[in-house]
Amino acid sequence: MGRGEEMENDNKKKYSILVPTYNERLNIALIVYLIFKHIRDVDFEVIVIDDGSPDGTQDIVKQLQRVYGDDRLLLRPRPRKLGLGTAYIHGLKHASGDFIVIMDADLSHHPKYLPSFIRKQAETGASIVTGTRYVEGGGVHGWNLMRKLTSRGANVLAQTLLWPGVSDLTGSFRLYRKSVLEDIIKSCVSKGYVFQMEMIVRLSRKGYHIEEVPITFVDRVFGSSKLGGSEIVEYLKGLVYLLLTT
Repeated sequence: MGRGEEMENDNKKKYSILVPTYNERLNIALIVYLIFKHIRDVDFEVIVIDDGSPDGTQDIVKQLQRVYGDDRLLLRPRPRKLGLGTAYIHGLKHASGDFIVIMDADLSHHPKYLPSFIRKQAETGASIVTGTRYVEGGGVHGWNLMRKLTSRGANVLAQTLLWPGVSDLTGSFRLYRKSVLEDIIKSCVSKGYVFQMEMIVRLSRKGYHIEEVPITFVDRVFGSSKLGGSEIVEYLKGLVYLLLTT
């Protein structure tokens, strides 16, 4: 196959961008605008999975659908908060893309990185491209020193114990081949913070081709963080679970 044929096939790929939301009324319009701004030249859809937000997030999405079209911006709500893993499963049922992008709605994942994910996958044929804060060109903005040290320490501990073959285990900005995500998500049982780590460890154990791109994670601008004080305890429990099951 020649390079021209490869490029032509790349252009036929479709991307479904899953954005789980809960009380993101202040952020959702900007994140949708930035997605449409930064990936103009590919076929994509944005799927908002809202868990019954009481703040009017769904009303904002419905207004945005008048601008972007309900074929490009899909609202697939659920009645209440049911967890991140099940949000992705719900979104997958409605995704028509060959590739799935998962990203946060709170602007911690900037859509300007989306072309890098798409380009890296096209160049390498990877099954998963994951954003990393822990290589040259990546980083974190808006965290105090203690949170940076905690995050880095947790990541080093997981690297030492689990050897996953990636530099950032808990990042949640990723691009998956749809078939790969469908395969792996069924075997993941963790909730919340540990869920992303379990996904990438199991993908690595199964031998899927994983690539990384550097990103800068930005702490949320509007709204409050959904991570509570039990975050570290849950992380350590998740590490033990993965050590025993993978």
